[in-house]
Parts: sequence; C-alpha cells; structure tokens
Amino acid sequence: MNSEIAVRSWRDTLAHLRDWRVLRIGLLGFSSGLPLLLVFGTLSFWLREAGVDRSTIGFISWVALAYAFKFVWSPLVDRMPLPLLTRVFGRRRAWLLLTQLAIAAGLLGMAVSDPARHLPHLVWLALLVAFASATQDVAIDAYRIEIAEKRLQGVMAAFYTTGYRIAMFVASAGALWIAARFDPDEASYQQLPWAVTYAIMAALMGVGLLTTLFAPEPAVDDPVARDPGLRAADPWTRLRHWFVDAVVQPFADFFRRHGWLALLVLGLIASYRMSDIVLGAIANVFYRDMGFSKDEIALVSKGFGIYMTILGSFVGGMAVYRFGVMPILFLGGALASVTNLLFALLAEHGHDFWMLVAVVGMDNLSGGVAVAAFVAYLSGLTNVSYSATQYALFSSVMLLLPKFLGGFSGVMVDHFGYPWFFVITTLMGVPVLALILAAWRYTEVEGPARD
Repeated sequence: MNSEIAVRSWRDTLAHLRDWRVLRIGLLGFSSGLPLLLVFGTLSFWLREAGVDRSTIGFISWVALAYAFKFVWSPLVDRMPLPLLTRVFGRRRAWLLLTQLAIAAGLLGMAVSDPARHLPHLVWLALLVAFASATQDVAIDAYRIEIAEKRLQGVMAAFYTTGYRIAMFVASAGALWIAARFDPDEASYQQLPWAVTYAIMAALMGVGLLTTLFAPEPAVDDPVARDPGLRAADPWTRLRHWFVDAVVQPFADFFRRHGWLALLVLGLIASYRMSDIVLGAIANVFYRDMGFSKDEIALVSKGFGIYMTILGSFVGGMAVYRFGVMPILFLGGALASVTNLLFALLAEHGHDFWMLVAVVGMDNLSGGVAVAAFVAYLSGLTNVSYSATQYALFSSVMLLLPKFLGGFSGVMVDHFGYPWFFVITTLMGVPVLALILAAWRYTEVEGPARD
C-alpha cells in the first residue's frame, strides 16, 4: 500500500465517507464489538463484585482465546454452505445470521446465571458467546474485504473501528450504568442488576441482525458453482477438493507470496497488540481496586475513553489513506506501548478522578490510531480469494500470545503489584517497534491480493 499511496488530499480522503459501504461496515462493527467485553472486561467486573478472586478472573479471561483460535474453523466460514440459510441469504450473510443469533442466545443464558452460585455454568455460556462472536468476526472481516477496493480499506477500518468502539462503550459503560441503576446497594452483591444488563445486551444484537438482513451479498468465487464436473463428483472427491481449496491453499498462498519474510510478518502480527491486550485483561479489576465506582468507570474509562478511541481511529484511518500504512503502524505501536506507563503513575497516585480522565484519554487515543493502522495492514496482506481464512489467521495470531499472557495478569499483579505490572506491559511493546522497522524495509503491503 505504501508503494501505491504517497500523499492524497484531505478533500479526496473525506469524500469517501459518503460511501454506503462504510456505513454498513460500521453497523457490523457494532455487532462485532458488543460481545467481546461482555465475556472479558465487563464480565471480570461482575465476577469481582460477586467475590471471585483476581487469579481466577485472570484465568477465566482465557475464554477470549476463542478469538485467537478462530483460524481453525475459518475455512468452514470461507467455503461451507449452511443448510437453507446459504441458499436464501448467501454465503457471508448466512454465517453472520447464524452467529448473531447464537450470541444473543448465549447472552440471555448468561443473564439468568449467577457466578456466586454456579460459576462454571456462566463460564460455559461465556465460552459459547466467545466462540460465536469469533466466528462472526471471521465472516465480517471477509465481508469487509470483499465489498471494498484496497484504497478504501483504511477508511473502512476507521468506520469498522468506530462501530466496534461504540459497541464496546455500550457493553462497558452502558452495562455498568444499567447495572448501577438497578443495584439498590453497591456495598453488597446483587445478581438482578447483571441479569437486566445482559438481557438488554442480547436485545442489542438486533443491530447486527437487521444490518445483515438488508445488506447485499458480495460476489465471491465459489469453485464448486463454477465447476460442473466438481458438482457431479462423488462426496469424497468434493471433500478432498474442499479441504485443499479451503484449508491448504489459503496458508500456502500466504507463504508463497511472502517466502521466508512470512515469519517476520507473523512475528509482527503476534506481538503488535501485546501491551494493551495484557493490560486490558486486568484493567477493570484495577479500577475497582483503586476505589473507582461503577459510575466513574462508566463515565471515564468506558464513556470518554470510547470517544477518544473513535477519534484516534478516524485520525489513524485518514492518516493511513494519506501517508500509507507503515508510518502510522509504527507511530501507533509506539504510542500504545508508552501510554501504559501512565497507568503505573495512576497506580502510585491512587483514586484521582481527573488523573483517570487524562490516563484513559491518552491511552485510548493512541490505541485508536494503532488499531486503525493495524486493521489496514492486515487487510493489505490478505488475498480476497481466501479472505475469511487468511484474515482469521492474521487476527488469531494477533490474539493468541497476548490473550494467553493476559490470563496470568492477575497472578502478575499479585506478585509484582500494579505499578511494576504496567511497566512490564510497556516493555512488551519494545520488540514490536523493531519488527515494524524490519517489515517496513523488507516487505511491501500492496492491498488485498486478487488471483
């Protein structure tokens, strides 16, 4: 992408915001972002309030590893038709509808569960939501890549991130506000406020369902449909062909196009978001331990912070369109890592509302820039012939190690304390900058490849 894009005018860049495709992807971004914190950050706050210890909460955050392993079943999303749904809605929309319904059902199940009495039951339902949500992300990423040309991917990433972050605001600040409104006494744990909260979150999955129902199906290459001989072949031949086409070829294509540099690219992807993901696993517990109330956390961390992330994503998306991917990828990585030191200062300072505002604002602004650049970078590595599988591979690699390490965040805090924990997460970002410089020099991102 950086070879094709030098500098474009801001007027030309902003003109593309009128494209209806970016609005649709923003709404699907909302559907994608809503479940994540409901099985991660918001859930951890609920568990802490219910009396679950920090180490257990850290290990429960491994539920989110479903997002890191989605590449395993992504070939199914790329190639396997769903009975009736695919015939009526098309390949991408069929998978979107199925996963959105599963997410809504899982959230309703969580709403009627109580971690103080039946913690394993709640964890299994959270795993269902995470699995369905990760599968939805595979379908949305493929849909986004297939409906827009490569020069729009930065803008699409900005709108997707905006919808995603608005949903995270709803699933975090909104969830905490709802829980606070229905909580008669914050000094003691009550399950009812969380039941109401998660039931409302399940209903909000209707945004994604309606968007999917009214969105057009993208034109995709179906090897079975275009090969009459394959349609008439026996089931074993078709299964073998499907396995090669859906499982082997996407990974072979990536390594064929990048050679040994594919390992460098995968290393960069695996470590780019390590600092903020490991920190995020314990962030809500940190706020709670610092004495901040539900309303304070909702207003600052989940309210003001989301707006700053949206601002950062738009700045990052527009900057990628104007200056190219790699400069903004480096800037975002540096900022996202350094701002973790601000949390160490907050940990030393203690309960301070305005310091929380400053820390959260800087952290979320830099995170928005980083995510927008990173989504554009991953999109540029993808071959649209295998969009779901390859993008799922990249985003899974991105999450696998950070989510695994995040599971030990509670143990790390118990051992080192909060200030040193945040310093450690900052140092995790240093090798990332060296990998970005190496990838910038030795690789070239030209946008989604087309066979």
